[in-house]
Amino acid sequence: MQLASQAQTAVVLSARKLCKQYRMGEFTVNALIDVDLDLYNGELTVLLGASGSGKSTLLNIIGGLDVPTSGEVIYAGKSLAALHEHELTDYRRQHVGFVFQFYNLIPSLTALENVALVTDLVAQPIDPKTALDLVGLGDRLHHFPAQLSGGEQQRVAIARAVAKRPRILLCDEPTGALDVMTGQLVLSVLERVNRETGTTTAIITHNAAIGGMGDKVVHMSSGHIANVAHNVQRVKVEDIAW
Repeated sequence: MQLASQAQTAVVLSARKLCKQYRMGEFTVNALIDVDLDLYNGELTVLLGASGSGKSTLLNIIGGLDVPTSGEVIYAGKSLAALHEHELTDYRRQHVGFVFQFYNLIPSLTALENVALVTDLVAQPIDPKTALDLVGLGDRLHHFPAQLSGGEQQRVAIARAVAKRPRILLCDEPTGALDVMTGQLVLSVLERVNRETGTTTAIITHNAAIGGMGDKVVHMSSGHIANVAHNVQRVKVEDIAW
């Protein structure tokens, strides 16, 4: 893997004036209100906020899984709203990797086979074994999900997302179902993936301590971006004060 250059500052994706409203009976819920966000090439961004602050809604819209009520997301010079359905599918398939709190592995397939599923869908994938080596599971290739711990299953899910060689990796509470020690290991894997592949990475969490591992920390509250902070130097995951 080629190391990412810290000097790369090109904007990969921009969100502008994003608003998202939901109807709940007679009431309107404002999940996002005039949100602006830029994700830069090779950057690791941590999105912090309590439950209901709009973090997941923002990530789903950026990833093309949901659409805003107003505003736009621009990727590679195009607004996602202007894409035809097949183009949006291609955006999700070719350019974005997703890691969720729950692993969504296929129980009847081995770790290697779970990762290989996505490599058949993209033009220039990472070899499934190489992807599993990257997340420290080179010796667990032929194990089924039931034979793996929760942390190992999450690392398979990360390998599956990374094997597509996505431009953007979106992680929604990737340690939410894990204990602290296992969560630290998973975050170390995400940090390594970001550092070694140069993949622009965004991690959602409610744990403020995790903010130290990012280049940029976006604090969200009640659908707004309350504050954006930049770390002069990223903190190693093992040095975070939990």
